[in-house]
Amino acid sequence: MAVTNKSVDVVIVGFGWTGAIMAIELAKTGLNVLALERGEDQDTVPSFAYPKVVDEIAQSARNGLLQNLSKTTVTIRHDKDGRALPYRQIGSFKPGTGVGGAGIHWSGVHSRVMPEELRLKTHTLERYGRGFIPEDMQLQDWGVSYEELEPHFDRFEYVCGTSGKAGNIDGVMMPGGNPFEAPRAREYPLPPLKDPPTSVLFAKATKELGYNPFPLPASNASRPYRNPYGCDLGPCNFCGFCSDYGCINYSKASPQTTILPALRAMPNFAYRTHAHVTRVNTSADGKTATGVTYIDAQGREVFQPAGMVVLAAFHLHNVRLMLSSKIGKPYDPNTGEGVIGRNFCYQLINSVNTFFDKQTYINPFMGSGGVGQAIEDFNADNFDHGPLGFIGGGIIWGRQTGIGPVRGIPLPKGAPTWGSGWKQAVKDNYAHTGRIEAQMSNMAYRGAYLDLDPTYRDAYGEPLLRMTLDWQDNDLRMSEFFGDKLNAIAKAMGATSASGRVLKRGDHWDTRAYQSTHINGGTSMGTDPKTSAVNKYLQSWDTSNLFVLGANVFAHGIGYNPTGLVGALAYWAADNIRSKYLKSPGPMAAV
Repeated sequence: MAVTNKSVDVVIVGFGWTGAIMAIELAKTGLNVLALERGEDQDTVPSFAYPKVVDEIAQSARNGLLQNLSKTTVTIRHDKDGRALPYRQIGSFKPGTGVGGAGIHWSGVHSRVMPEELRLKTHTLERYGRGFIPEDMQLQDWGVSYEELEPHFDRFEYVCGTSGKAGNIDGVMMPGGNPFEAPRAREYPLPPLKDPPTSVLFAKATKELGYNPFPLPASNASRPYRNPYGCDLGPCNFCGFCSDYGCINYSKASPQTTILPALRAMPNFAYRTHAHVTRVNTSADGKTATGVTYIDAQGREVFQPAGMVVLAAFHLHNVRLMLSSKIGKPYDPNTGEGVIGRNFCYQLINSVNTFFDKQTYINPFMGSGGVGQAIEDFNADNFDHGPLGFIGGGIIWGRQTGIGPVRGIPLPKGAPTWGSGWKQAVKDNYAHTGRIEAQMSNMAYRGAYLDLDPTYRDAYGEPLLRMTLDWQDNDLRMSEFFGDKLNAIAKAMGATSASGRVLKRGDHWDTRAYQSTHINGGTSMGTDPKTSAVNKYLQSWDTSNLFVLGANVFAHGIGYNPTGLVGALAYWAADNIRSKYLKSPGPMAAV
């Protein structure tokens, strides 16, 4: 028999970026807020203190900050007729766990979104016509505009202490910034980080090729900074330990460095760790969430009643909870009907290692997660897709994040793979190695979706989430286009050779190699409850006191890293809950 706790005003499932944002914004209204986190408690000290956190074996090889796949994971297949198998080793993507979630081990790249991506179906029809959209591609508008989100992009950047250079302030173009960006209200809170050698070479080469390089926005502080919550960050020291790691220097924005010090001091907020939520409880008619059920550290089933439920876990668990709780109609790829699991997307990444002569020092042991120069000439619809035959785009960058021996030392093609020859190749090339990448969008397709696996269950007896996804012709055409751009940039940078991964037609999604943790869709937002799980306010169409956050609400995969948009949407949802929902509880958008 389940233990029943005292009711709270708001229960939040997951305590990473979105959970922390929603918790502090709703707690400020006086509501009693409780966050449930399935992982352990962790903070900068002692969890990320030196030398513990810079242990490549513990963090990169043994995935110390990531989800324990022996307890719960997903199954994966390429198409609906294939057999799905469990994802048993961290490879293609890295789900976080514990207080702070993926907000701890992210790199710090902090981007917005192009306005046309939020109305992609309408924009594509207007510019290219219906015949340009592949038959199996499921484009839809998101229901929210860039203009509505701009104040919330700004808010999140100032909470994170983002380092960058504006390119467009209220329609006035700013020298040195991104000339393609949509208007912003003001400059970034901090100036850009100092460019490392890779970024210097990339900026010079892309400018000579006629492109428009700009400093990549990074939530790695370039200066000491105090944010609007009164939390302090220190300047980045380019230690090279960002992705896979917590920040030892209070320099990378995370819930621990930017929100939790203020949130923990609030008497009407509490959180519980080792609380694995298995379902959202609802009323008999399913129109009201009554709380959540979770398994605690002692293995007991606990019911937590609440007046409002917020799903703020990592993407995959949010979708799984909607399915296991029977909230919304599950998507059926055969009929195209249903919304939970629909529009599941990922992101394509082409990565090219660049090798230089011995007079060109890159020193790749130094770096920061978000530092770099980028071009957006081929993002979204900044270029004419008509002759190219694909929809989508992406960002190309020259970043320098740090290369350690355990994480892998790239070598030129033909280099020995073991023994004294390998050692000599490492000695000859390591200090002279850089990397450039193209990160591309992924559209939604009828055959890509999420559902509950009929065969496999987790340690709690619950069905695993099943992922059905593979690259489509549209994706691979785009990837080949970006591959050509990368090769031209590498040559212009002066690289003597290059090696890496460029996806081409005929390739399939390979889950063994890391690509990104930028998984999108599954409970997408929109204006039509027949094609979206939540409305523009991230409120469930079916259960009005349930709000769903995270990249799972994206209608398609974007070219940028998702964190900036995820954070902005969380602030947008919190603002509308305060200004609209709390004054008149119920559906906030007409069906």
